[in-house]
Amino acid sequence: MATGVAANRLELLQIADAVARDKSIDKQVVLGAMEEAMQRAAKARYGSENEIKVEIDPKTGETHVSRYLNVVELVDNDKIEISLEEARRRNPAAQVGDIIAETLPPVDFSRIAAQAAKQVIVQKVRDAERERQYEEYKDRIGEIVHGIVKRVEFGSVVVDLGRAEGVVRRDEMIPRESFRTGDRIRAYIYDVRRETRGPQIFLSRSHPQFMVRLFAQEVPEIYDGIIEIRAVARDPGSRAKIAVISKDSSIDPVGACVGMRGVRVQAVVQELQGERIDIIPWSPDPATFIVNALAPAEVSKVVLDEDTHRVEVVVPDEQLSLAIGRRGQNVRLASQLTSWQIDILTEAEESERRQKEFAERTQRFMEALDVDETVAQLLASEGFADVDDVAYVPLNELAAIEGFDEETAQELQQRAIDHIEAQNKAMDDKRRELGVTDDVLEVDGVTAAMAVSLGEAGIKSLEDLAGCATDDLLGYYETSKDKERVRITGALEGFNLTADDANAIIMKARVKIGWIEELPEEEEAAEETTEEEGAA
Repeated sequence: MATGVAANRLELLQIADAVARDKSIDKQVVLGAMEEAMQRAAKARYGSENEIKVEIDPKTGETHVSRYLNVVELVDNDKIEISLEEARRRNPAAQVGDIIAETLPPVDFSRIAAQAAKQVIVQKVRDAERERQYEEYKDRIGEIVHGIVKRVEFGSVVVDLGRAEGVVRRDEMIPRESFRTGDRIRAYIYDVRRETRGPQIFLSRSHPQFMVRLFAQEVPEIYDGIIEIRAVARDPGSRAKIAVISKDSSIDPVGACVGMRGVRVQAVVQELQGERIDIIPWSPDPATFIVNALAPAEVSKVVLDEDTHRVEVVVPDEQLSLAIGRRGQNVRLASQLTSWQIDILTEAEESERRQKEFAERTQRFMEALDVDETVAQLLASEGFADVDDVAYVPLNELAAIEGFDEETAQELQQRAIDHIEAQNKAMDDKRRELGVTDDVLEVDGVTAAMAVSLGEAGIKSLEDLAGCATDDLLGYYETSKDKERVRITGALEGFNLTADDANAIIMKARVKIGWIEELPEEEEAAEETTEEEGAA
């Protein structure tokens, strides 16, 4: 009999060992699952209200079944309680509130109990396996993994990674790429999440970082950190651009990535199904970087607008189609790569626009300053954009224009000031007609023209302005019932304000009306410095 028991104990430990090895989980987790299964079977045998615990000795395989009883003065439920008198017969030191463990005989599993126990063990082992997979892969986000296609479901590919499964969803595949069961596949881990059915390992072949990791595998200088890939933009399966920089001035970053006879870049291109890759040198100067990003097109001129983060690029007429690319691909990828909004103009278009702007400025000066066309053209050609420039420029700069003297400069400046004052008065009269209160005009940053625009938009009091959101002033897009994007015009949309400018006006209105307290100048400066440091 003893031999049979010993054999059963040994078999129990062997099963636990085999399951732990097969599923790559801790043996103690398997024993814990077995203990819980036996515990459920024991409760089914002795009654579910019993407080029963099962322990398996990990060295001998011996099973201990115990029932826990609370020591009480008066027993209400003999399944979970024992009287003090009875407890002291077993342990003379027992006190009310103690717990007495009572050994029960080993459980004989019935067919139903054995089936239930098996389900518990299978579930617990599966949960432990999922946890092991999550712990193993959660820190591997950003790696490239190799696997074998297990099955294809609705366009998504399930990949056997050896000790886990990953999935490449249809939108993370390279277009026109297809895999069949048994194919080998390389992919990038971009996310690992706990899901109800276990950890989900999300893989991608279209992610920009997949290409970065492929280059790191092919180019030792990138792997070693000598060359850095600063920016990536991809149109998966079609075209991509990467910006590279070398920390060692003796190493050409573009040449190193291309490799001898293009062998390095060609290895990446083949993995990406023939995706054409432009490798360009990264530059800290935005204008230079943008010119590089638009390669192979040649650029004649670049005009940056830091406030709106837009750039105007002028190219020779014959280079326009090359700069834009097929279906706008080249300029779109260059824009993604540089994080600048790029507008392409030909030299002819830019020349025509310059002439139009020059004519408009000339006409504006003729009407506002009551001067002839020659004088107006002189002002426009010297870079004066509007009447404000003439009114508030230092007098010696105006007098330095060829053909002007100090007396002419004074006269022009006085006419400009008179024109601005007349305009402001007209605007102020219109503002009053619209019912815009004086305190709105007193908000720092609000001009008479702005006050009129606010009034036309129904913003007539300080409270109205203080209650605005930034979008109310600058405008925004919303989706119509037909699912089309519709532009909602902002009250101050035509004044070239940034989001920070609009927000500052609103906050000053809120301070003025007393909704919030104004920060001391030192604190404001400190906050701005902190924000700048955080952004850096």
